[in-house]
Amino acid sequence: MTKHFLFKYIDNSALIVFRVLFGALIFLESIGAILTGWVKHVLIDPKFTFSFIGFEWLQPLPGNWMYLYYIVMGVCALGVMLGYKYRFSIIGFTLLWTATYFMQKSSYNNHYYLLIILSVMMSVMPANRCFSIDVRMDPSLKNNAMPQWCSFVFILQMGIVYTYASIAKMYPDWLDTTVVELLLKGKQQYYIIGDILQQKWVHYCVAYFGIIFDLLIVPFLLWKPTRKYAFYLAIFFHLFNSIVFQVGVFPYMSLALMLFFFEPKTIQKIFLKKKQYYKGKDFVIPTYSLFFTSLLVLFFSIQIILPLRHLIVKDDVLWTEEGHRMSWRMMLRAKSGSIKYKVVDKATNTTIPIQLGDYLTAKQKRIAATKPDVIWQFSQYLKRKFDAEGIDVSVFVNCRIMVNGRPYQSLIDPEIDLAAVKWDPFQHNIWILPSK
Repeated sequence: MTKHFLFKYIDNSALIVFRVLFGALIFLESIGAILTGWVKHVLIDPKFTFSFIGFEWLQPLPGNWMYLYYIVMGVCALGVMLGYKYRFSIIGFTLLWTATYFMQKSSYNNHYYLLIILSVMMSVMPANRCFSIDVRMDPSLKNNAMPQWCSFVFILQMGIVYTYASIAKMYPDWLDTTVVELLLKGKQQYYIIGDILQQKWVHYCVAYFGIIFDLLIVPFLLWKPTRKYAFYLAIFFHLFNSIVFQVGVFPYMSLALMLFFFEPKTIQKIFLKKKQYYKGKDFVIPTYSLFFTSLLVLFFSIQIILPLRHLIVKDDVLWTEEGHRMSWRMMLRAKSGSIKYKVVDKATNTTIPIQLGDYLTAKQKRIAATKPDVIWQFSQYLKRKFDAEGIDVSVFVNCRIMVNGRPYQSLIDPEIDLAAVKWDPFQHNIWILPSK
């Protein structure tokens, strides 16, 4: 039964249109990163880059070569959009984007992780079989149909993302609008809407509409009687997020993904009027169907389990940030902090003064004062730096942070030498003090 569902053939209009939109959006993401100065501020200016732990070997190219890196990524994106050398283009983009994601954390965003997942999915899609340069060059590639799994995987992935985003918001500081108020406080200078966003009733609307929308949008899109109205709500929701929170291409990517919820005939009539609509009812079960189905089960099992890993870690993920990344915990807290790194020469027991501005950019200093894994990484960096100078040091940290407007509390045990401890990615690191 599962095989018949996955390998039944349907019209591929949704996938073809999504390919064009997806390619256009990742092109804008790539070139926009250069034009807005993101590449310069995040990948070129820093003297030291906070990569994901275990990926320290993955560093930005020296000098201005990261501009070329992003230009190549943009060219790959154009290839995806136009359907030119499609497989090469999408795999190239996926590898380059994934490398960028793991080589820096100072500008972390859950949406960047989602783009990796979508790119991986698109790498195995027959998305160039129509309305593409590849078909013009080789007409034998043309096909107006695709297996139903090509649509199903996008629907399931978005169901996971939205559901976890809704569940994550169901905690006191979101429900009483504390978080929303803090997030919107910085938008007061916005023209026309700035003062409106400071109203308490707006905070309640944003808080509870966010929970309800994330929880119900996928079921309402799947049910035909509510599909059209759910799409209208999605347009409002994502445009609001785009204007107010300025979260890049993600709102538009989310809207593009909704193509897969509509009848293929509807998509074909609106976007691809000259394309022949596939009316067949064929299904072809390939010889590798068992392996492929097992791979899908494994992939989505990981997607379901990974966001839950913080539940096995001691203390609150909002405080420790252990298990925060790759878990769809988007815009859930407001955090700030102050920190002092104390470097002690073991041989002389003297303290070596450390000024963060000598090592880190302004953006890096913010995360080096609030995120335990980054604090540990910078301590390790200081250890290596002084080791290279022939000085054996200990690194102690005095760090106090504020979460969601609460009083400042100590985050790191100041008696622990962070240069001498290891980071444990699978359980709580005991040098992170408990929240009170």
